[in-house]
Amino acid sequence: MSTKERYSQDELRKANPMFSRTRATIESAFYGNNVHEVTSVAEAYNLAKKQSGVIVTDLPILHTKELGLPYGATQLVYNHGKILGRTASARHFVDNPNEDAEALDGNLREDIYKGHEQKYLKATVLVGLDPSFTVKAHIMMPEDQAFNLLSYILNFHFFDEEAQKMYAKSKFYDEPDIYFYFDPNVQDEDYPKGLGVFDAPHNCAAVFNLRYFGELKKGTLTLAWAIAHRHGYTACHGGEKSFHFDDKDDKTFAFYGLSGSGKSTLTHEMYDGKYDITVLHDDAFIISREDGSSVALEPSYFDKTHDYPAGHHETKYYTTIMNCDVTLDSNGKKVIVTEDLRNNNGRVIKTRYTSPHRVDFEKSPITALFWIMKDGSLPPIIKIDDPVLATTMGCTLATKRTSAENLPKGFDMNTLVIEPFADPFRAYPVSGDYTDFKELFTKRGASCYSLNTDAFMGKDIPKEVTKKLIEDLANGNIKDSDFKPFGNFKGVSYLPIDGYEVHLEDPEYQKTLAKRMQDRLNWLNKYDKEHPETPIQDEAKKTLEAIIKELS
Repeated sequence: MSTKERYSQDELRKANPMFSRTRATIESAFYGNNVHEVTSVAEAYNLAKKQSGVIVTDLPILHTKELGLPYGATQLVYNHGKILGRTASARHFVDNPNEDAEALDGNLREDIYKGHEQKYLKATVLVGLDPSFTVKAHIMMPEDQAFNLLSYILNFHFFDEEAQKMYAKSKFYDEPDIYFYFDPNVQDEDYPKGLGVFDAPHNCAAVFNLRYFGELKKGTLTLAWAIAHRHGYTACHGGEKSFHFDDKDDKTFAFYGLSGSGKSTLTHEMYDGKYDITVLHDDAFIISREDGSSVALEPSYFDKTHDYPAGHHETKYYTTIMNCDVTLDSNGKKVIVTEDLRNNNGRVIKTRYTSPHRVDFEKSPITALFWIMKDGSLPPIIKIDDPVLATTMGCTLATKRTSAENLPKGFDMNTLVIEPFADPFRAYPVSGDYTDFKELFTKRGASCYSLNTDAFMGKDIPKEVTKKLIEDLANGNIKDSDFKPFGNFKGVSYLPIDGYEVHLEDPEYQKTLAKRMQDRLNWLNKYDKEHPETPIQDEAKKTLEAIIKELS
């Protein structure tokens, strides 16, 4: 068995390292007489269908038998109010030295108590889809959140008979199961905009006053990624695909970027069937630092509906849909308007069957990592051979925020921000990811590239340009010798592309590039100042300082 759910008498001690005050408060709530356990996907669907306000469309769900859904099940829609994305500011980690853990635990106890007169639902899923890494996660939420429960069950792998067989032969990790308590109906007076209490070392969390499904999905992944990090894996918020060849080595590419950066587009591009391509996942996976293999953490995809206009073949694989317009078609059937008409960031749980070449485990070692930037100072693609700089560029990944996040009023969406390794869901110091990713370059010998999917010095970079670059790297049409030195920077080169000429001798370009590198250095310095106990490796700052000095 992978993780631990039950304990012997001699383990029932306060000193047991698997126990904590936070975990005790959260897990105990799961055993209340006001909690009903959902034992099948079909039961979850029927409960969601009856939830007040849920819209039962006339759009059929495909593969109902494989998904465990009732025969004839149709797509369900549930719409929210103002909050349409994740609220990062609501997250608080009890092991963060800057937090008052005692006070957080007090709030947690009070907020769980506030819900004691409600009736709740609970269910169990697996996170991680291969016996080499899978952990059990228990979820609990009020009855009036049955739609979110169904979405959670469909997003992960419901603990059914098939899952039990896989779990029984899975690798054991000396960790407790994940417990996640979710109650959007309870507001904490001290945190009126929402509260998330996370105890990652003990694999548990609770979220209050936030109804967006992304809080559940990414909250659970936060805990699972932390477990993976502790056990020899690099945690990845990104997409991975493999090109399989008969006449040369396979190529396994991983893409890292925030929502809207293009990582899903690059992951799912099939190039009209010209290649034997398998897709691991487009959002959540882990890479073994020991052998370079990869494991997907989820079977389904949490996608933006806006990306697929009405009639697009992808819409056939929708199940539960959030924050999306519903209307009547010419036959009087209830259907959805997939584009963002009602609001931004309409979302859907889309089944694995949208990817005909989907795999849950990729044995082929990771070949290359791609940092997807939205940094106008960088050409469409650069190659980074220096492992320190390769890791540093991932650590200071420059991008822009998206509608998937609940941002402060007036936030400029064009603001360039740094998001280390494109992962805003980390439950451990950034230095941990720095070490993990650097090992992929030094120990695993993976190549590193930076992709700019925004614009280069004011000229837009269409997705077709980026997709062609990936294809040519995979099939060997682009060779290392095609890259030209990027100035005098050690271990950095760029690919000349018509229309995106690089003029390193231009003082204005030098100034722009230097400013962007200085932004990265400033971020590192700020992070270290705010986290004096866990600074990022000093070599990252030194390599950026050398580049800035060269440009100056």
